[in-house]
Formats: sequence, C-alpha cells, structure tokens
Amino acid sequence: QVQLVESGGGLVQAGGSLRLSCAASGSILSTNVMGWYRQAPGKQRDLVATITSGGSTNYADAVTGRFIIRRDNAKNTVFLQMNSLKSEDTAVYYCHLKWGSGTYYSRNYWGQGTQVTVSS
Repeated sequence: QVQLVESGGGLVQAGGSLRLSCAASGSILSTNVMGWYRQAPGKQRDLVATITSGGSTNYADAVTGRFIIRRDNAKNTVFLQMNSLKSEDTAVYYCHLKWGSGTYYSRNYWGQGTQVTVSS
C-alpha cells in the first residue's frame, strides 16, 4: 500500500512564500513521476508541476518562474517551493505519484490535500 503524506500548507499574504512537502511510503517503483496538482473551489483539479525520478520538470504556465519543484529520491519526497504567491494560487494542493503510464503495471496515487490560502 502506497501512502502520500503532505505538509506545509497554510495562510500567507500575497507576495509571500510557502513550501509544501510530500513523503511517499510503501512499495514504490523507482522510476516514477511525482507532482503537485491544485483545486480551487468550484474548479477542476489542475496540474501545477511534475518531476520525474530523473529530475525532468514540467510546470503549468501560471506558476512558471514562481514555483520550484524538487525531489529527494532516497526519501521518496517531493517539495514545492512557492514564491511570489498570488490570491489566485489559493487552492487545495494535492501530491501525486505515478508510474508505468500506459502499461499493465501503471499506478496512480494521491495525497489527502493541503490547503493553501493567499490573502490579498
């Protein structure tokens, strides 16, 4: 059983910074993709950023230049450094882990979500 445990959300003023962490535990394939998604009230869940086990990153246009995703493969942990936060960044942020997309051994896992609120 794979579990994802997030931490680091909270309330911050516009222009401030927060760092989210997500630790994965269980039987995890070493070649995988970890990432962050977010969902604002009444909206769909959207990609924020992803990072492969090899270190390749992908960012949503809305956060490029402000957010940085990193990971520690030895600890199966992913981080999201969020800088220059805006009110529109307010959402529940979900950690995501996947591997084997398009194969018989594909897996997808989600964390429980952590609230990020940016006050203007």
